[in-house]
Amino acid sequence: MYRLIALTCLTLAATQGIVRACPFCTAVSQTLRQEMKQMDVVGIALRVAAESDSVSTFEIGQILKGEDLVTEKQQVDINFFGQADQKQKFLVMAIDPPDLLWSSPLALSEKAIEYIGHVRQLPEDNAQKRLEFFLQHLNDPDPVLSRDVYDEFASASYSDMLLLKENYSRDDLLTWIQDVDISPDRRRLYLVMLGICGKKEDAQLLEKLLRSEDPNQRSGLDALISCYISLYGEEGLKLVSELYLRNTQSSYADTYAAIMALRFHGTEGGVVDRQPVMESLRLILDRPELADLVIPDLARWEDWDVMDRLADLYKKADEKSSWVRVPVINYLRSCPLPRAAELLEELKEIDPVAFKRATQFFPIPQPAAQESSSLDNNLKSRGVYTDHIPPSANNQPIASSSPWNIHLQNQSSIQRPVNPLLLGSVLATIGTSIWLSMWLAISGAGSCSVLLPFGRRSRP
Repeated sequence: MYRLIALTCLTLAATQGIVRACPFCTAVSQTLRQEMKQMDVVGIALRVAAESDSVSTFEIGQILKGEDLVTEKQQVDINFFGQADQKQKFLVMAIDPPDLLWSSPLALSEKAIEYIGHVRQLPEDNAQKRLEFFLQHLNDPDPVLSRDVYDEFASASYSDMLLLKENYSRDDLLTWIQDVDISPDRRRLYLVMLGICGKKEDAQLLEKLLRSEDPNQRSGLDALISCYISLYGEEGLKLVSELYLRNTQSSYADTYAAIMALRFHGTEGGVVDRQPVMESLRLILDRPELADLVIPDLARWEDWDVMDRLADLYKKADEKSSWVRVPVINYLRSCPLPRAAELLEELKEIDPVAFKRATQFFPIPQPAAQESSSLDNNLKSRGVYTDHIPPSANNQPIASSSPWNIHLQNQSSIQRPVNPLLLGSVLATIGTSIWLSMWLAISGAGSCSVLLPFGRRSRP
């Protein structure tokens, strides 16, 4: 049930063309820059009175945006919980004039106020200059700055992060990734940066972390594996295969982390040719209960050599590996070879339900050769990216996409038109699956071992 929810969520994301950001980072919330851009009023205020336990009066001292909507010294009532020193300054923002709706005030230090002033002056059309500024505050002791800078980098595209190769501090990154107390999200960001600026000799430290039995040493495993491959190259695939792909004792979470890392290197990593990455992913086909995780990638990369092998997996699928059937059907739907059409007719008779589910709820996977990316050209033209991105089978540019099938073209996202029927059916499936899963959990009629990370995550 939970694998179905995950699969439908991934498919919905792929069909809607979500904007690709830092490969393994997750932005916790909107950045201050993004929030201020959306707001009608932005100002610095003091809390002058508490009307109740939940409402306080704030006096605006400095207007950063919306001078025609508020005035200095104007007092406004805003929902606020907690205590604050009378001299404590807050960032206050509002939308929807004339009856402004105020967001929760954010306590600011003098340094944070100065930081916000600089942020408002940053160019919207020059990501490199913005990130160069934010990099100066990457590990700032002020939590407001530190959190905001993390979110800025987590939201930045990988191509933009590559532009700062000469700005990253390799020594600092090596120190930070060895801190077991650091949050996994922040560690992932540091590992992505190290994969850009590090040296091959740094892979020795990463191998030690990968082989560690301490889960804290291996936190952010997907980014750790990706960084190791970035620094060690194709040779690094041997260790990854040994520890996570061939190893049947490797946990689901660890194996999936390895798949995520390889997926990145098969699309936009630009370090390892796609063919050896594809051969590594094929190892998962020897573990039928996990094969559904890589079949969409093999289809997107036009790996038609495993067609008969996948058909055999479909025929032999049992309760533990039945998830493989829908991806196999979709793989065959995307294959242009006559043999695929023959197998589709054959497999349809074996499991009509799986065939119907695949054809009704999932679009035909688009081969990577039909997608385009100017990542390589954009970066080469600026003299900051010399490694090649491996071509596809017919020498067309590959997709600069990751697990979510995301495109980068001139650093802009390509939005696909929304299919209302597909969207409705996917959402209905997700809703029904969640409802049934909750009922099973409450009633005790079922259990699950894999949970999706629904809900808001804490800040790193």
